[in-house]
Amino acid sequence: MAEGKYALPRVMTVRELSAYLRVHPSTVYKLLRRGELPGFRIGTDWRFNAEAIDKWCLERNSRTDESAEDSDSK
Repeated sequence: MAEGKYALPRVMTVRELSAYLRVHPSTVYKLLRRGELPGFRIGTDWRFNAEAIDKWCLERNSRTDESAEDSDSK
């Protein structure tokens, strides 16, 4: 990560994100089509802020944990 006062956030491509999440790139595109994945376009290419992706993963995991707890209590 860049050092200094104006350090930019880490940005990933579709290929880098798919490797990071350990999914196929087509899964990334499917999530984008559904509007489920936080990303932005630069021209025709998609980019992803690493911090936003980490937050998205945590939110998805917490929702999964909550729904599992709800089904366990029934």
